[in-house]
Amino acid sequence: MTDTISLSGLVATHPKVVTTAEGLSITSFRLASTQRRYDRAKQTWVDGDTNWYTVTAFRRLASNAAQSLATGQRVLVAGRIRLREWSSEDRKGLTVEIEADSLGHDLTWGVAQFSRNSVVVSVPADVEANAALVAGDAAVGSSSDAEASELAPEPNGTASGWATPGQESSDRADADALPF
Repeated sequence: MTDTISLSGLVATHPKVVTTAEGLSITSFRLASTQRRYDRAKQTWVDGDTNWYTVTAFRRLASNAAQSLATGQRVLVAGRIRLREWSSEDRKGLTVEIEADSLGHDLTWGVAQFSRNSVVVSVPADVEANAALVAGDAAVGSSSDAEASELAPEPNGTASGWATPGQESSDRADADALPF
């Protein structure tokens, strides 16, 4: 059983990017999460203790994080938590590590511009056959008009609606090949 956690905080260190000999992308950084509370006596917000986490991302998330995150940005992290005890000659400590499942900017504090990656996915034969069967049913008219209109391609040539104005048709073909 794994423990999952969601955090918000500041990117405290420059994201470190490593690519293994096998081609695995890994990005890691330290996240500082400071609790704040309102002090009614002073009529002001007061900082509490700061918790420190080491956040690690793998594969595509690692590549996207390396291109998107910078020191000082407020982010949201969701992932699996791991506690590691360590000791040296004169010190002992506990490191809290988060293996990120998802990362993103905290839009409470600002705006972000999202850019979707182009993905080439090979569709398994059974998924492709099911899609053809569903498309065939819609063409024959065995579905209701409402169902058929949901399956019919959009005027821009995509059924997924992912195409944006000015997007190249080859990008749309990649997006349409996705099985979801």
